[in-house]
Amino acid sequence: MEAAHIFAWTLQFETEIPEDAEDILVDGERAITAFKTLRDSAIFTDRRIIMRDAQGLTGKKVEMYSLPYNAIHMWSTENAGGMFDANAEVELWTKVGNIKINLGRKVDIRRFDRLIAQAVL
Repeated sequence: MEAAHIFAWTLQFETEIPEDAEDILVDGERAITAFKTLRDSAIFTDRRIIMRDAQGLTGKKVEMYSLPYNAIHMWSTENAGGMFDANAEVELWTKVGNIKINLGRKVDIRRFDRLIAQAVL
C-alpha cells in the first residue's frame, strides 16, 4: 500500500546554487548543491533541504519549504537499475509525513542517495 504524500517534487537536473541562496541561510550554514525544478530550485545545505516553489502565472509569489535533515526518519530510492533512469524516485519519511521526490533522467540517483545519507547519518 502506497503512503499518502504531503508533498511531491520533481527535480530535473543539478544546477548552480542560486545567487540569492545566501539570503536564506543561517549563520554557519553552507549550501552544497542545487537542483532545478519545473519553475524554481531545491537547495541542499549541510543542514536542510530548501524548496522554492514559484506560484501563479507570473511566478512572483514564492513559497519556501525547509526540511531539516534531522526530521528525516528513513528514506528509500527506486529506479530501474540504470544510472540515469527516467523513473527514479526518492521517498522521505519525516515527522510530519512522507515526501516524494521524482528525479529527472539527468539526476544521478546514487549521488542523490549519497547526499541524503551524508546529511542524515
